[in-house]
Amino acid sequence: MLQEKLQFSRIIQGVMNWGAWGAKMSTQQMAEQIEHVLDLGITTFDHADIYGGYTTEAEFGKAFKESGVNREDVQLISKLGIQYLSDERPYNRVKHYQYDATYILENTERSLQKLNTNYLDLLLLHRPSPLMDPLEIKGAIERLLTEGKIKSFGVSNFTPSQVAMLEKHIKVSGNQIECSITQYEPMLNGVLDDMVTKNILPMAWSPLGSIFKEHTQQTMRVQNVLKTLRAKYRTTIDQILIAWLLKHPSGIHPVIGTSKVSHAKAAVKAQEINLDIQDWFELLIASQGHKVP
Repeated sequence: MLQEKLQFSRIIQGVMNWGAWGAKMSTQQMAEQIEHVLDLGITTFDHADIYGGYTTEAEFGKAFKESGVNREDVQLISKLGIQYLSDERPYNRVKHYQYDATYILENTERSLQKLNTNYLDLLLLHRPSPLMDPLEIKGAIERLLTEGKIKSFGVSNFTPSQVAMLEKHIKVSGNQIECSITQYEPMLNGVLDDMVTKNILPMAWSPLGSIFKEHTQQTMRVQNVLKTLRAKYRTTIDQILIAWLLKHPSGIHPVIGTSKVSHAKAAVKAQEINLDIQDWFELLIASQGHKVP
């Protein structure tokens, strides 16, 4: 089943923090935020059904409709599969993952209705499950592709072996993983190598890592280098962190979680920074806490 080639803005706007889990934007505020982000050149928006306790997709859909933005001018990603305890899902007793065909089809339809769109540019399985059946997933995804409800299919947080299991039956076009200066393992453990080999688009959630969240030996080492590089490149720490990811040859697309236009603008500007190779490695060494072999 042929999938459309993914053509996303290099910086992807995640909306997890726009609703109940963060900024709690009104419909008008969210509509304005969509327009501001588009003005910066960010055209791709990343969703998941669970965001905001299963409420943010609908809030975004209402705001998108009010914004007047053309559907063809943006790309919408959404994820499904995580079932957790929520007032919106009163039948859930324990957090779990669900990927039977009926659930995939029905949940995708719910996301389309909430987002006020006829199709998703990319549908992702949010997290791998030990119970996922690749043949059942294939059947559901092929039906969604045939009906034009999704343009392409991918995964999130999947290992190379899990991707290979699915790819035996259906093409995986994208994999959204945690990757940053403090979570650099995908660059060394074969995860990104596998994506390059299989022509899978890499997307990185939490691209700033734990630099602004934790005060550890690792973050302190990295901060010391960042302070020097900030002065050298006459930019900000968050821009250096984004530029560090962008330099990787796999073509990582950072998924930024900000609800502030100024931070989104900074992420876009980071595309103009070309880190010197030794500066790049100096950051990696600081994060690892030891020299490269």
